[in-house]
Amino acid sequence: MESKKQTIGVIGSGSWATAMVKMLGDSEPDKAIHWWVRNRQTADYIRNYKHNPNYLSAVTVKIPKRHIHTDVQSVVGHADILILNTPAAFLKEALRGITPQMLEGKIVVSAIKGIVPDENQIVGDYLQERFRIPIDRIAVVGGPCHAEEVSLEKLSYLTVASQNSDTATLVASLISTRYIKTTVSDDIYGTEYAAVLKNIYAVAVGLCRGVGFGDNFQAVLVSNAIREMAHFVNTVHPIARDIKESVYLGDLLVTAYSQFSRNRTFGNMVGKGYSVRSAQLEMNMVAEGYYASNCIEQICRKYAIELPICNAVYRVLYEQQPPATEMKVLADKLT
Repeated sequence: MESKKQTIGVIGSGSWATAMVKMLGDSEPDKAIHWWVRNRQTADYIRNYKHNPNYLSAVTVKIPKRHIHTDVQSVVGHADILILNTPAAFLKEALRGITPQMLEGKIVVSAIKGIVPDENQIVGDYLQERFRIPIDRIAVVGGPCHAEEVSLEKLSYLTVASQNSDTATLVASLISTRYIKTTVSDDIYGTEYAAVLKNIYAVAVGLCRGVGFGDNFQAVLVSNAIREMAHFVNTVHPIARDIKESVYLGDLLVTAYSQFSRNRTFGNMVGKGYSVRSAQLEMNMVAEGYYASNCIEQICRKYAIELPICNAVYRVLYEQQPPATEMKVLADKLT
C-alpha cells in the first residue's frame, strides 16, 4: 500500500506531538491524519483556531476539525499507522481502554524518548509485552530534532529504526519534508536506548552547569557520555553499529547543548538547589531523564555495567545526594 493512502493516528498533544502533526501534514497534504488530544478544551481550541494553545502555538494545524479527537479509541480505530507522542510517564493513561485486538495489524511507531515508569521498560518492549505487537511492526523515531526547530522549519534530521526495513522506509517517507531529512536503521533497540540515555546525560550537563562547572568540563562530560552510551548499548544489544552516527552522537549533542533541552533545564534547576519535585512542578514539560535514570540504574545492576555519569545522576535524583558533591566525585572519574 502506498504511503499516501495510509491513515495515521497521532497520540499526544504536547510539543513533539504538535511538531509531528506538522511534519505529517507538510509531507503530503492529502494524507488522512487523526489526532488524539487529551484535554477537551484544548481540542476545541485547535478545532476552532487551528493552533495548539499550549505548545508550539505558531504552528498551523492542517487537518480537518472532525479528525481531532478526545476519544483515543476513535483515533486507534481509524489508524493504519499509530504514532505515539506522549511522555512515557503518561503512555499507559493515554492508551487506557486499548486492547491488543484493537492494535492488531497496525504499525505502531514510538516517537517517545523515555521509559514506561512502573514497568521500567523502553516503549518497544512495553508494546510487545502489553499489546503483543510483533517486533517487525514496531518502529522508533530518533533525533537529533527539537520540536521547537521543527515549528520554525529549520533543517532537521530523523532516523526511523525497525527490524523490518519496509516498515522503517514507510514511516520515514511519511515524515520526510523539505525541512526534515530521514534515514532508516535496523537498530531499533540501540536507537531507543540511546534516546533514553541522552536524556540522562543532558540532566548531568544541567547539574554540572547548575553547580558552577563551565564549558571545559561540559565538553569532557559529553565525550565521556558517548563512550558510556556505546558501552551500554553494545552490552544490552550487541550488534554492529557506529556510535558516531547522528541518531546516537548527534542526538546526545543537541540534547546536551541546546537551549530547548528540557532535561538540561531540569538538571540545571536541581543543580542550583531546587528539589526534584519543585523542579518538576516548575517546568511545563516532562523531563524524561528523571524516569530514565531509575530504569538505566536497574539495568546496569542487572548486567553489572559501570556508567559513572548515569550513576551520579541517579544518586542525585533518587538518593538525594548533593549535586555539587556528586559532580566533584564524578569529575575525578572522567578522562
